[in-house]
Amino acid sequence: MPEITISNLAGKKVKVPGNQSILLAFQENFIDWMHACGGKGRCTTCAFNVQAGMDALSPLTPVEKRFLEDGKLSGRQRLACQTRCLGDVTIEVPPANQLPHLVYRYE
Repeated sequence: MPEITISNLAGKKVKVPGNQSILLAFQENFIDWMHACGGKGRCTTCAFNVQAGMDALSPLTPVEKRFLEDGKLSGRQRLACQTRCLGDVTIEVPPANQLPHLVYRYE
């Protein structure tokens, strides 16, 4: 099963079933993750930065392509509500999407 490492959340590791969104895997593993629209792909608050393993993620969805074209996502960002994990990936929570009650560390 593919695994995501969240580097700035103390290297937290999460197993992600291939048919499941990353956001749902985070929720099932009790990881607080911002998602203002409820995971419906209407905002970018669940975005994450890909540090390694971009090719191990599902193709961009039409929603992600639109946000990318509008400049609301960078080329190294994906939406947790839209993306599925096909292999091991390392990500980080961008500063704009960090929750105030969590401690984020950068090494």
